[in-house]
Amino acid sequence: MQTKKSESLNGDLNTEFAARVEASQRELAGALRQSHDFIVCGAGSSGSVVARRLAENPAVNVLLLEAGGTDELPEIHDAARWRENLGSAHDWAFKTRPNPHLNGRSLMWSMGKVLGGGSSINAMIWSRGHKNDWDHFAAESGDDGWSYSNVLDIYRRIEDWQGASDPKRRGTGGLVVVEQSPVSPIVRALCEGAQSVGIPQFADQNGVMMETEGGAAPVNVRIRGGRRLSVFRSYAYPYMDRPNLTVLTHALVTRVKLKGARASGVEVIHEGALRSFDAGYEVILSLGAIQTPKILMQSGIGDAQDLRQFGIDVVQHLPGVGRNLQEHLFLGGCVWEHPHESPNEVRGMGTLFGKSSSNVDTPDLQCMTANVAFLSPDINSPAPTGPCWSLLPGVVRPLSRGQLRLSGPNPIDPIDIETNLLSDPADLTAATRCVELCRDIGNSDAFRALRKREVLPGRLGKSELENFVRNAVIPYWHFTCTAKMGRDDMSVVDSSLKVYGVDGLRIADGSVMPRVTTGNTMAPCVIIGERAAGMIRDSHSL
Repeated sequence: MQTKKSESLNGDLNTEFAARVEASQRELAGALRQSHDFIVCGAGSSGSVVARRLAENPAVNVLLLEAGGTDELPEIHDAARWRENLGSAHDWAFKTRPNPHLNGRSLMWSMGKVLGGGSSINAMIWSRGHKNDWDHFAAESGDDGWSYSNVLDIYRRIEDWQGASDPKRRGTGGLVVVEQSPVSPIVRALCEGAQSVGIPQFADQNGVMMETEGGAAPVNVRIRGGRRLSVFRSYAYPYMDRPNLTVLTHALVTRVKLKGARASGVEVIHEGALRSFDAGYEVILSLGAIQTPKILMQSGIGDAQDLRQFGIDVVQHLPGVGRNLQEHLFLGGCVWEHPHESPNEVRGMGTLFGKSSSNVDTPDLQCMTANVAFLSPDINSPAPTGPCWSLLPGVVRPLSRGQLRLSGPNPIDPIDIETNLLSDPADLTAATRCVELCRDIGNSDAFRALRKREVLPGRLGKSELENFVRNAVIPYWHFTCTAKMGRDDMSVVDSSLKVYGVDGLRIADGSVMPRVTTGNTMAPCVIIGERAAGMIRDSHSL
């Protein structure tokens, strides 16, 4: 009885808070200010963090701009419905160039166009990245603040870990609730099968496992009671009843306004009209690894030769803008038929990280479980009709690099995305080895009770397997590194995420990664937001 009363009270409190948020944001939008202290562009996994941390100071006025609309929708809140959002109105649904290395295929690259960004449409896996990733960031930037030991302190501070206690690596009481995915029979079999091929199993994917040469474990997720816990809802939403945080939806940023070499604000298309907003301190671009470089280029920041061909005045020549594009390889096609017509399968997820060879210095392969036949649409084989499960091979340390280019000078001109996936032969070798690894595990004794037969790919020769890989690659939605942090000629931001040669402009999203992290990228993007906010506060003594 007490539980029901408590649940009812919490529901009333949530409804009351939602009403306050609606009233506050309606009032702020009705008397929208021309000038704000900070303008944060993009309400995704980094921008939501930056906006919240800046707005924690009541003397600071923050404008958070989002091109998409509300996240108050059942298909977003229900975490199990995440795939419904791909290609929907909540998705930018970028179309890539045909790729000769993928047998001429184009891909649809999804990115959240909604409050919460990718954290409102993804599968909600919380993957911190490997120790080697963060130490690489520190080496590239020359700033030890990006090292694993320092980033681990941030993770411990922000997390509210619901699993087994690990005070050295996990935190409790923070804003970010993280749970372990249920340990289903398929997840258990993955961990046991991994051990049979020499890959150890761990209780926690984000514990000591991410400091080693690999392992298998249940995944960590940002889901509670079946409901999505987006970064926006954890960070920005709780501050939306305050007068110093304005969240403006359906606001498409078209360019950064510049006075000489200083960012003075942004231009935005809002409700069909072009509007201009001024920033007293800084503009922060958190639009993601596709939109952020696009806005930079439209603002005259990028490769001078590329900009001039569209008649764009060059403000700052930075040839690295839009280059160094990285994406994990993800293959849909390793499928087994379940022996039971109606398997009573718990909806859990497991993951495995390993090495394609002893010569690589960090895990470069990943395998994920799926309780369905997870197939690329371009696999030349009929999809199975009965109950199935899949092991999804991946390459998380790709050597192939793509590039983004403008297709025209106008904001509505589509971005030209050249992925170059599998252009480096080493990636094809790693991908074939991961398919073979998944087959070894899926056909091992650990899966005997769950396996009726292997559906795809079966035993293939070298050329057949390579062709299978080219057709099996599907988007992993981990696009990064297109405005990288570093100190060489192709770097776009310094260690404090300031754009080289432009005052008052920072980037805080996955585009600043020097290389893509090991595993899903939502958690590292939160860290990027936390570090950006801390450095902004320090620079302005806030």
